[in-house]
Amino acid sequence: MQKLSEAAVKQINEICDRHINDKTPLMMILSDIQKEYGYVPIDVQEIVSERTGISVAEIYGVVTFYSFFSLKPKGKYIIGCCLGTACYVKGAQRVIDEFCEILGIEPGETTEDGMFTIDALRCIGACGIAPAVSINGTVYPKVQVNQVHSIIDEYRKLG
Repeated sequence: MQKLSEAAVKQINEICDRHINDKTPLMMILSDIQKEYGYVPIDVQEIVSERTGISVAEIYGVVTFYSFFSLKPKGKYIIGCCLGTACYVKGAQRVIDEFCEILGIEPGETTEDGMFTIDALRCIGACGIAPAVSINGTVYPKVQVNQVHSIIDEYRKLG
């Protein structure tokens, strides 16, 4: 979303208008924008601020506080590696390190081709199948380091 087109500005305004009468519209507005564009950059936050009267500082605070919002575009495949206690003690750090090594990025980063983003998650509620990895909603149970390469290959084949 380098420079916002007129169509994008119109769509953002429409999203704001859909929720303007809600008691607390900000989360719904940001959620819809995140779904539509994949991230909520500062120029979009400024439009939301103008439309709602909520300060950019407050909007930015919400976007940066909640992990499901992003300031930068994410990859086509978002690899969420759980580092919660159960996953961590079962080797999750080694698993995320392997994803990072193979893809050449760190948690929170996206590959240059825009295909993969790695996110370090605190808990995904899958403690019984630790260490767990989630990729675009698909949960991989009991992931071992030696499985990481084949998981990445599976998504590369999908394109």
